Amino acid sequence: MILTDFLVQSAVGLYCVYGDFYLDPKIPVKVAVISHAHGDHAIGGNAQVYCTKATALFMKHRYRDNAAGQFFLKDFQESFTIKEVKVTFIPAGHILGSAQVLMTYKGVNYLYTGDYKLQADPTCKPFEFVKADVLITETTFADPNTQHPLPAEEIVKLMTTTSNIMLGAYVLGKSQRLIHLISQYCPEKRVLVHHSVLPFLRIYEQEGVTFGKYELFDKRILNANVNIVYIVPPMVYNSNIKTMNVLKVFASGWKDLQRTNQIQLYVSDHADWKDILLTIVNVKPAQVWTTHGSGEALKTHFGDSLIVKSLN
Repeated sequence: MILTDFLVQSAVGLYCVYGDFYLDPKIPVKVAVISHAHGDHAIGGNAQVYCTKATALFMKHRYRDNAAGQFFLKDFQESFTIKEVKVTFIPAGHILGSAQVLMTYKGVNYLYTGDYKLQADPTCKPFEFVKADVLITETTFADPNTQHPLPAEEIVKLMTTTSNIMLGAYVLGKSQRLIHLISQYCPEKRVLVHHSVLPFLRIYEQEGVTFGKYELFDKRILNANVNIVYIVPPMVYNSNIKTMNVLKVFASGWKDLQRTNQIQLYVSDHADWKDILLTIVNVKPAQVWTTHGSGEALKTHFGDSLIVKSLN
């Protein structure tokens, strides 16, 4: 029997009542199960953290001594128990180390996706479908009007100019994916990276991910050459609105973030509408619980054929 109170949303985050732990808590807690290392899912200061090795490495870099009181590192497909709940990490395809969290209690499977994508991405393990009675899915782009284009078709837009490009991207996940894409589809481009991106690149390489050529940013290189892509975090990108002699491009699935860009680059690390529907088809849940976005479009789409409820 599906327990409607198996997960309870609070200001702290999603609380698993029967395991006495939080999924991706927003403030430090005693026991946290972390799906991936982005800052809106992985904060420092938790007493105990269950996560993958890569997630722990990213958290230790970002939060240093405050990363966690104690880490419990788990491989994908390795089951472990917290109280009476069996937990298994399944690849989520979002960034390196990202995991879906499969929770089994009294014979019922509850699958929390965390953030995920189905698009191919050689910089992390691909998303894996598993059967579950309840699918707890992110709904960042759960809109029938949203369909992410193929990244290979987007990244070649950078080849339409030899002007230098300032490319805004998140330092973890998106930057690494972009470097790999540029190396594969825009080999004439010379990639420079902001110093904040470099430690995350090193962790990726430590974990066996290979990239094409990239260099640490040097203003002299940017000023004296063309065909350069300079990858910077959002804060640097936004603080250089009036930067001259570079085209401004920001890689994102959000249309609102593309309007002022000189090249629109729709590269997203989240599932779009069709991918969410495909995930539901493959997981075959009896119920879908939504989080991290609106689930209203899914409720409308399925009507009475599938129970869809929001945890927000």
